[in-house]
Amino acid sequence: MMEEFSLSEIAANPFVQTGLLALAGAAITHLLLRRYPARRLAFQLVFFVALTALLYKHQVVPYEVSPDTTPIYERTFAALAKIIWWINGAWVLIGCARVFLVFERLPHEGRLLQDLVAGLIYLGAALSIGAYVFKAPVGTLIATSGVFAIILGLALQSTLADVFSGIALNFSRVYEVGDWIVLGGDIEGRVVETNWRATHLLNGSNDLVVLPNSVLAKAQLTNLSSPNRNHGVKLRVRFTPTMAPSVISEVMRTVLLSSNSILNPPSPSVEIKSLDARAIELELSFRVTDYAASSAARHEVYDLIYRHAKAAGLSLAEPAEAVTVFTNQVAPAPLDVQTTAQQTTSQRLVDAVPLFVTLTPAERTALAETLTRKTYQRGEVLVAQGTRLDVLMIIGTGVVALSREEDGREIEQSRLAPGDYFGEAGLFTGSGETATARALTFTVIYEVGQAPLSKLMKERPGIADEISVTLSRRASAAMRAGEPGAETRETSISRLVGRIRQLFNVPHG
Repeated sequence: MMEEFSLSEIAANPFVQTGLLALAGAAITHLLLRRYPARRLAFQLVFFVALTALLYKHQVVPYEVSPDTTPIYERTFAALAKIIWWINGAWVLIGCARVFLVFERLPHEGRLLQDLVAGLIYLGAALSIGAYVFKAPVGTLIATSGVFAIILGLALQSTLADVFSGIALNFSRVYEVGDWIVLGGDIEGRVVETNWRATHLLNGSNDLVVLPNSVLAKAQLTNLSSPNRNHGVKLRVRFTPTMAPSVISEVMRTVLLSSNSILNPPSPSVEIKSLDARAIELELSFRVTDYAASSAARHEVYDLIYRHAKAAGLSLAEPAEAVTVFTNQVAPAPLDVQTTAQQTTSQRLVDAVPLFVTLTPAERTALAETLTRKTYQRGEVLVAQGTRLDVLMIIGTGVVALSREEDGREIEQSRLAPGDYFGEAGLFTGSGETATARALTFTVIYEVGQAPLSKLMKERPGIADEISVTLSRRASAAMRAGEPGAETRETSISRLVGRIRQLFNVPHG
């Protein structure tokens, strides 16, 4: 009976109750709920309420100084309990502040703001502990610390300028992590981190550029990713005025129509900027998904300009800065005009197809003579999905869209321009087409039949191996790009060689 009375007396002791509650709270908060911030905040709130109720039950007021008449052991207990109470109160307030900032959707300035709020709360808790636990003259301390604050501020003037500039930049939402920014036209990069002192940029050379926030606050800053991620690109191109400006403009619109990298909507545009006896200059304007995609889009559009211009018989003009004086001489024709005169359209197309790059000039010439020319009107289907082709279709002029039917919807995969080809799946492997090909403009197609290819392979069986390598590389590239149906086209080179030899009756050699 005496033992039971002792245990109940110990359990009722305020020291024991407060200590057990503090230990349980610390264990649950930092061990069990460490990876669950929402649950941890809820538990901290419940723990703080329970601790407050327990302290008031034992007549311990955290925001009042203990009387001097209180025994030393009780004052020690009260001091420890008050410290625990104030620290947990600060944690609850900081947790609530973080939740508020998250719900307010302030992600890019939230980090600095959270740190600032947390610092103020911890400072307030420390001053309260000093006042209500250790009876420190907080008012006098704050007043006398002004001198030290002035001295410290002068010593840290540069650092404080960066800190307050960082706060101003983050609150004004000039940029956020992931944006591309340009400073004064010289420094350019993508924001990868913002902190109290500096902003870190990753430039095009993959180098890290660290800029103090005070420098950013004073610089002329252009955000290439705002107000949205879409980025506008403008290109200028000059042609010799051998055709009407409207015809040349239409060719350039076809260039933009055949691009796979630009956005539509908003619709791209072509504008004639100047016209004289030597050149017609046009400006192509379009948008891409992000500034990072602008370089790849430029490369694709430049390539398409060359291919469409060559297919339409247009010649690039000299730059406006190049002044050439011809005295009693006829200006030499541009190189692409000379090449066009020397080569037929079919010959140029065969030379441009990667599948035939390993053929000898004589073999390519012989193959070009067998090409069959066909025309298709806008909106006409060249080949339907699943159809097995026994010809290779090379685009001479125009734009062709490849689309795939999935779940009753037609999804466009890509667009093809002059020099591109399709139909290799049926011609070389005997499988059906994975997409429907439809003409987006008036289109001229040149077809390569099975018979002339079979003749070439029988004369030189090694062509089958060379074509198999090219097909395998193209299928692998399509699979890496995530094209639907690419996994069915990818196969080993040896299997491709076997299929081609079987379809074309090519002997092993």
